[in-house]
This record gives sequence, structure tokens and C-alpha cells, in this order.
Amino acid sequence: MTLTILEIVALVVVLAIYLSIVSKHLRSIAATLAKVTFGVRAVEQQLNVIGPGVGKVNQILEETARALPGIAEKAERLAAKR
Repeated sequence: MTLTILEIVALVVVLAIYLSIVSKHLRSIAATLAKVTFGVRAVEQQLNVIGPGVGKVNQILEETARALPGIAEKAERLAAKR
């Protein structure tokens, strides 16, 4: 089965139309990804400020966690005396 020149031209035109549609969607996706990337970079910059403080907060929380059993024991003793 051979294709006529008209059929080949029609196929090329249809493929070109669909390629154009796909290209339009890909440009739209690329624009959205650029916005997302910009937002992620903004969040990253804001979180860089928090980074050094996290270690100090974790240290304080660990010290508090180590002290809690002793505090709970003293509270139980005081409650038992009443």
C-alpha cells in the first residue's frame, strides 16, 4: 500500500499541528516550573537564617529532656507528702 503525496502532506500537517500543541503545553509547564523554582529558592533563603539556631534549640531541648525525670520524681515526692 503506497501513500499518495496528498496523504503524506496531510500526515505531516497533522503531526505539525499536534507538535505545536505539545510544544505549547511544554512551554506552559516550563513557566510553572520556573515559578516553583523561584519559590523554593525563596524558602531556602529564609530557612538559611534558621539553620544555625536549630542546633542551639536541639541542645536546649536535650538538656530539658534529661532534666525531666528528676523533676517528675521530685514532683511525685512532694505530692506524696500532701
